[in-house]
Amino acid sequence: MSSTDATAPGGLFVEESKSWPEVVGKSIKEAREIILKDKPEADIVVLPAGAPVTLDLRPNRVRIFVDTVAETPFTG
Repeated sequence: MSSTDATAPGGLFVEESKSWPEVVGKSIKEAREIILKDKPEADIVVLPAGAPVTLDLRPNRVRIFVDTVAETPFTG
């Protein structure tokens, strides 16, 4: 188990959350490229800033809140 792994209830291993503060203020295209370079399996979801979201955990999902990237994207 690496330092970026955690144990979830039931003994399952899940990757800890990851964020990309360096993409705040960049275009959606630039943010997507940076995130995919770091996490190629990311399922990137682009949403309006302040949009309601579900609370379910999906380790490959990365939400980008936009006008431009308005908030730090994060997995979950």
